[in-house]
Amino acid sequence: MKGGDEAQRVLALRGEYCIHNNYGVTLELVGAGTRVPLVTGGDVPYADLDCAASTPALVEVRDAIHSLLDWYSSVHRGAGFKSVVSTAAYEGARSAVRSFLGARPDDAVVFTRNTTDAMNLLAHALPEGCEVVAFETEHHANLLPWRRRPVTFLPPPHSAEAALDALSAALAGRATGERVVTIPGASNVTGELWPVREIVELAHAHGARVVLDAAQLAPHAPVDMAGTGVDYVAFSGHKLYAPFGAGVLAGRGDWLAGAEPLLAGGGAVELVTTSEVVWTGLPDRHEAGSPNVVGAVALAVACRTLEAAGMPFVAEREAALAHELVEGLRAIPGVELYTLWDPAEPRIGVVTFNLAGYHHGLLATVLSAEHGIGVRHGCFCAHPLVLHLLRVDARDAARLQDGVRAGRATLLPGAVRASLGVGSTPGDVRRLVEAVADIARRGPRWCYEPGGHRDEFRPVPDPRPLPDLPFPLAVAAREAP
Repeated sequence: MKGGDEAQRVLALRGEYCIHNNYGVTLELVGAGTRVPLVTGGDVPYADLDCAASTPALVEVRDAIHSLLDWYSSVHRGAGFKSVVSTAAYEGARSAVRSFLGARPDDAVVFTRNTTDAMNLLAHALPEGCEVVAFETEHHANLLPWRRRPVTFLPPPHSAEAALDALSAALAGRATGERVVTIPGASNVTGELWPVREIVELAHAHGARVVLDAAQLAPHAPVDMAGTGVDYVAFSGHKLYAPFGAGVLAGRGDWLAGAEPLLAGGGAVELVTTSEVVWTGLPDRHEAGSPNVVGAVALAVACRTLEAAGMPFVAEREAALAHELVEGLRAIPGVELYTLWDPAEPRIGVVTFNLAGYHHGLLATVLSAEHGIGVRHGCFCAHPLVLHLLRVDARDAARLQDGVRAGRATLLPGAVRASLGVGSTPGDVRRLVEAVADIARRGPRWCYEPGGHRDEFRPVPDPRPLPDLPFPLAVAAREAP
C-alpha cells in the first residue's frame, strides 16, 4: 500500500475509534484500530469488549507520560530541580483526582496500587471492633478484605428497594458502635447502578459510614462524594484509561490518620529509632516507599480528560450502545442474559450471557480466535454473585470446592461478559452480535481443546503469530497444557 493510502486508512480508523462531545473534546485511545490475526487467516481490527477488566490508555495519558519522563525524579525530599517538578506533578495529580471525585475539602486522597489495595488499606484502618455490612454481590476486592473484621454478608437483593430493605433491617438490629456499609457503585457482573445516595442516607441515619467501590462506576458515570455524602471511595486507574499501576482511596481522614500504615517503610515516618517510630500524617502515612509518580500522573490526566468530556455524556453514549447490545443478543436463540435486578433498571455497559451448548471458556476463545473480539469469561472475581445468577445451589458449590481443593481439573461454571468503554463503537456491538449468532447457527470453524487454567480453551493448532515487540514474550505459555 502506498504511503498516502496508508495515511488515509489510519485517519479513517482514528475517526471511527474517537468520540467527540458537543464542546469539541475528543476521547481517543492508544491502540484503537489495532489489527489482530485470526486462526482462519487474515486479520481484523480488534474489538475490545473487555473494558470492565482493563482499559487501554487515553492518548492524552500516553502523551502526558511521555512529557513527564524527561522530568521524572524522586519526590518530596529531593532538592534537585527535577525532584521539585516531579513532586509538583505528583501533588497536582492528587488535586485532579479530588476534583474528579467531587471530594470534600478535608477528604484524604491516598494513592494506592489499585482498588484491591485501597480496600485492604481501609479494612486495616477501621477502628477496633468496627462492624461491617456488605452484600454477597461484591467483587472480591470489596468482599475478602473485610473478613478480618466482624462482618455480615447480606444475600443478593432482587431489586434496589430490596437492597435498602435488607440493609435497613441489618442496621436496625445492631448494637451501637462504629459500623461500615460497603457497596458497589455498579455491578461488574450485571452492570446495575446501585442507589448510592439512598444507601448513604439510610446508613448515616443509623450512624454507619459508607464505602463505595467505584472501580466500575468511575469510568462510566459521575462520582460525587460531597453530593452523595459517601464517606470513602476506591477505584483503579487500569479501568479508567490509565493502566500504569495506580489506584485511589479517598475519604474521611480520621480513621486513616489514627491507624498505623498497612505498608511500613520510608516516607511514612517522621522519625525512627530502634525502639520507636513516629509516623507522619496523611496522606504520606499510607504511601510508604517511592510512590508511583507515573501512575498517579496518568490517573490524574485520565480524570481531567474524562471530566472535560463530561461523564454524563460518556454515560449517555454508553447506555445507547448497551441497549443495542442487549437487544441484539436477546434475539439469538440459545442466548441467556443474566441480570440481578429488572433489566429496565439503570446500568452501565456490562452485559453477561451464556450460549446453550457452549462452555463459557470455549465461547470466549472462539470469539477471539475466529472473530477478533475480546471478551471476559468466568466468574469475574465475584464468585458468590455468579453462582447465584447461574442457580448453583449449596450442594453443587460444595462439590466444586472439593474438586478445586483436590486439584481435579474441574470445569467451573461461569459466563461470558461483554463490557463497553469510551472506545466502543456501534460496529463493535454489531460484530459481537453477528459473531454469537454465527456460532449459534453454524458452530466454530476451528478445533479447540482445554488448555491453561481449568476454564480456558485454546485453538489447535494456533497459527496466529505474536507481534514483534522490543521485549521478551513467553511463547511457551501459549502452549502449556
